[in-house]
Amino acid sequence: MIKDFDLFKRTFTKYQEGFGLLGYTVYLKYEPIESGEFANITVSQDEMVATVRLNSKLGKEDKQFKHVELSAKHEATHLLLNRLEYLARCRYYIGSDDISEECESLVNKLCRLIP
Repeated sequence: MIKDFDLFKRTFTKYQEGFGLLGYTVYLKYEPIESGEFANITVSQDEMVATVRLNSKLGKEDKQFKHVELSAKHEATHLLLNRLEYLARCRYYIGSDDISEECESLVNKLCRLIP
């Protein structure tokens, strides 16, 4: 339903801006997700590009559990944590302070957003 996707986009963008994740090019899509997830995100950290999807073909049994705003916030939080996850995966190639610096950056972003 397009109304759900509009709410998803607004909510995701609100959290993206609140988290200060404005350096990413974000593509928001309303399309079927084969795995059956409510929403998902794929990120290319090197290119700073994220594709966020809201599932347009939920099964009847899953529709009662759909929560569009929570799904958008969930995917925005994945984007927030993506750089830390990326650094952890590259742990043999990064500097000794990179993970600490990213953790500090995350704490500062969360402190600005959490009342």
